Amino acid sequence: MVKSLSVLGCTGSIGRQTLAVAEHLGIRVAALTANRQIDRLEEQTRKFKPSFVAVYDEAAARAFKTAVADLPVRVGSGLEGLMEAAALPEIDCVVTAVSGSVGLKPTLAAIDEKKRIALANKETLVCAGELVMKRAGERGAEIVPVDSEHSAIFQSLMGRQPGELRKILLTGSGGPFRGKKRAELEAVTPQQAVKHPNWNMGAKISVDSSTLMNKGLEFIEAMHLFAVKPEAIQVVIHPQSVIHSMVELVDGTVIAQLGVPDMGLPIQLALTYPERRPSLFERLDFYKLAALSFEEPDLENFPCLALAMDCAGRGGAAACVMSAANEEAVRLFLQGRLGYNRIYDLAAGAVEALCGLPGTDIDAILEADRAARRYVQENGTK
Repeated sequence: MVKSLSVLGCTGSIGRQTLAVAEHLGIRVAALTANRQIDRLEEQTRKFKPSFVAVYDEAAARAFKTAVADLPVRVGSGLEGLMEAAALPEIDCVVTAVSGSVGLKPTLAAIDEKKRIALANKETLVCAGELVMKRAGERGAEIVPVDSEHSAIFQSLMGRQPGELRKILLTGSGGPFRGKKRAELEAVTPQQAVKHPNWNMGAKISVDSSTLMNKGLEFIEAMHLFAVKPEAIQVVIHPQSVIHSMVELVDGTVIAQLGVPDMGLPIQLALTYPERRPSLFERLDFYKLAALSFEEPDLENFPCLALAMDCAGRGGAAACVMSAANEEAVRLFLQGRLGYNRIYDLAAGAVEALCGLPGTDIDAILEADRAARRYVQENGTK
């Protein structure tokens, strides 16, 4: 079990749950980072007493520094602050719970210092999976997934030899609009899109779950985490969210990980692995399970998943462009400035417009990210 950790994105849903798990396990929280929610960050700082806190937004960082002037805590800001929080000598684990490509450089900083990465930031592997996994292997850094699906795959492969895996069965609930036609979704509001039927998540990931883009991002992430080709991953819609994912072995055996839909469980495993510790979470009661059902994903009416699966096989910067364009489009949608179905239109348009951009190194990837965001900003309100 880890002894001391840094939580990047501590004020978000995953960050808050991580702090609750750390408190339960008695793990020291040595560093915190947030973007702008300094009131919540101040509460967390006073409770957990980290030695270092970074606030990404510069103005918010100045306000936070004033608010905690009575505490013995160093305060950093910007991307440099996040990178310092990820690489502190006194920590042995970094929970990357920030949203978007901002998590890439801090993750690399943690890898270079051989920290355990409890990875909850999908975009890091979507945008730069090959580079990140290669560097982790070279540095000897450990990456343990926090996403429930990837944690399930990770657990299902424990004790298996590399040649035993035939196929990953990546499950998803189908989101709040499962069964709807694309035309019916034209007038969807942000309030409707963030109401996930099973999971309590942040706004951006909830919208991604509703469009099935989240499952597409997970598809690409799984490809890099478990070193498989796109054709070795099958998406299965499982509305009950009890089976979090499965693996099929070469002899036909299928191994699944089941549990209640609570992110605290994969978070705890990422902090205790390879051990298991008692948890405070609800237990699965099989007598109360009415049924477990499975469906093919509806790629026609939820084309974001098809787009992501296509980008998984394209290589270059395609997946990065798609992810960044989607992130920017979701931001506009949540602000009420963009129609729901336009999220896919802009992500797909960015991929086609920028498909020739390289993904050879970090600088090229970050430039592709910026180009995709510019595309959405220039075309989003037309």
